Amino acid sequence: MGVRFRRSIKLAPGLRLNFSGSGVSLSAGPRGASVNFGSRGTFVNTGIPGTGLYSRSRLGAATSESSGRPGKVNVTASVKVGDDGTVTFLDSNGQPLSDYLTNLAKRQQGAKIRELLEQTCSEINAETEALGRIHCHTPKPDDAPQYIPLEFPQPEPKHPVLKGVGLIARLLGKRVQIEAKEAEARRLYNDSIARWHSEKALFEAQQEEESKRFDERLRRDQDFMQQVLEENLCAITWPRETLVSFEINREGKSVAIDIDLPEIEDMQRKIASVPQRGYKLNLKEVKGKPLQALYSQHVHGVGFRIAGEIFASLPTVQDITLSAFTQRVDPATGHHTDTYVYSANISRSIWDKINFDNLSVIDVVSAFEQFELRRKISRSEVLEGILPFTTN
Repeated sequence: MGVRFRRSIKLAPGLRLNFSGSGVSLSAGPRGASVNFGSRGTFVNTGIPGTGLYSRSRLGAATSESSGRPGKVNVTASVKVGDDGTVTFLDSNGQPLSDYLTNLAKRQQGAKIRELLEQTCSEINAETEALGRIHCHTPKPDDAPQYIPLEFPQPEPKHPVLKGVGLIARLLGKRVQIEAKEAEARRLYNDSIARWHSEKALFEAQQEEESKRFDERLRRDQDFMQQVLEENLCAITWPRETLVSFEINREGKSVAIDIDLPEIEDMQRKIASVPQRGYKLNLKEVKGKPLQALYSQHVHGVGFRIAGEIFASLPTVQDITLSAFTQRVDPATGHHTDTYVYSANISRSIWDKINFDNLSVIDVVSAFEQFELRRKISRSEVLEGILPFTTN
């Protein structure tokens, strides 16, 4: 039975993660694609149904309806990419374009449309491949959270603008009055700047004390540890909704955590390619053993990343008991039940030996074998049910 621990949280439901060498980003967008041929120029907007991929780019310079140049046609068309990769040209009312206008669009901007299809193809494949590389963004174990001091909120008082006693003021006999007024302005400024420096010094001292208190609480206050860990886990953007439940034990020296993994049915499983001829994406669904292998990489990457977040968030933790489960149909009852697929006791001493500067070369499935591990993987790469470790 999953969710054995009292603290449960939901991690980034429904968001999709895109990985790249420069970092992480979130993508969303409408279905289909469109090409706009108009007086303001030609634009292509593309998206693939079911993926959320969307892009817009200018293809040509603006045209003028009053230029009188022959052969110029302004057309608004949509290029729809179906689930099977077929590209269809539609007019603004959603009806198929005539063969003449379709061929015209292809002749005018065919190279650009194919270029955008290739770009979309690469994005689809990158998203699929990224599911097996989620562990690559695991923090180093010594990346402990630190208190970030706040800036003193009050602006420094501005020095008053003193004009002095001019000739006219002297002639009018207002010298004494003006000098007294400016002397009062200087006194008020000196008082305010002295008060500002005093309040700023007090504020910064409080922030320094808060920083020390943060470090102390992170090592001694178990409730505070739980709060920090929860905030750091919730700050991660996950490809699929992921549920976790955890407990911090032994005064912050160990953590027990259960992970409700995403199901294999929810995996992005399409690989795309652009044929040499025609306007079409070839979409191939990953099935069988390759899909099981990708899923295994993904769910082990989820566990690896969460273990890394725990060690980085809580410097006192020395051991993690991490167990992951999915929902499967019990053949005896026909009901869905929680089935654990791997369980590991992970010590910080072994975790620290991992080269976190070179995570891209790590086989995350094999990485778990260095820990005390319970796991069964069939020859067809299917994760079979196991009995997880228990915790004290």
